[in-house]
Amino acid sequence: MTLTSLSSVLQAQLPFYTDDPGVTDPWVWHFEFFNEYDALHSSEHPNLRQNTANFRLNYGLPHGLELDVDAPYLSIFRMTGSANSYGTGDTNLGIKWKFRDNPSASRLPQMATSLYIEFPTGDLQKQLGSGLTDYWLTLIAQQPLSQKTRFNVNLGFLFAGNTSTGVVGIQTTRGHVYIGGISCLHEFKPRLTLGVELYGGASDRPGLGKDQLQALGGGQYEFHKGMTFDFALLSGKYAASPRIGGQIGFSIDLPTGLERQKEPTDDTSWDSRFERLLSASQRRQL
Repeated sequence: MTLTSLSSVLQAQLPFYTDDPGVTDPWVWHFEFFNEYDALHSSEHPNLRQNTANFRLNYGLPHGLELDVDAPYLSIFRMTGSANSYGTGDTNLGIKWKFRDNPSASRLPQMATSLYIEFPTGDLQKQLGSGLTDYWLTLIAQQPLSQKTRFNVNLGFLFAGNTSTGVVGIQTTRGHVYIGGISCLHEFKPRLTLGVELYGGASDRPGLGKDQLQALGGGQYEFHKGMTFDFALLSGKYAASPRIGGQIGFSIDLPTGLERQKEPTDDTSWDSRFERLLSASQRRQL
């Protein structure tokens, strides 16, 4: 996701739920994993806790495009007398388009948009899946305050389905859901970025779903180029959010080699060739 160092540190935006406009470089695979352990509100009884192990794979394309697939493995722990649930959740497929950069002289933000479709691959009876196909469109903006500090803002609209992952999230069966998030991140050291976030959502039909509002504080440490360690603590107010939770994860870039190939018409290549030809001509004249 000068701001070049910032976008490379938090390109995939872990551990925050509020996305940033950054996309994976063309022809590069980007893998993310995080594990989040949440204690649930009493209104969720007999469900007490949920563990979400999420796997995500991105692939960068030219023209600011990125493809995405991710799926969680869920563990739901319940009160004595109720069986726990274990298994894969619903699977997401998405595409993201970064359509505006932020030149240093511009006051306008970087902007991107993403479209996700979530398929009901999780077991509805065990509460591992929603049983619905979700269609989710998000507008993403990032505004720098300085070379080390920036805000990210998301505005999302769920056309159909719901935002639930296991027993966490808004669990509507019809109607629409509005989602919003804002995060502020600061690069304290070249390899360490910390931030805070407020994220939530609401259904357009009161009583059908559950409101969601949660705060998160966390960060990312780049321990090697293209490799990060991510961490966060979070807490939510309403039933659709965790009462309290913690998250750890990592991300890694997996270059394919194609990103290093340059077209023969590249300006640098032609400049280099011209300089070599000029030097050879001068030597012949001598």
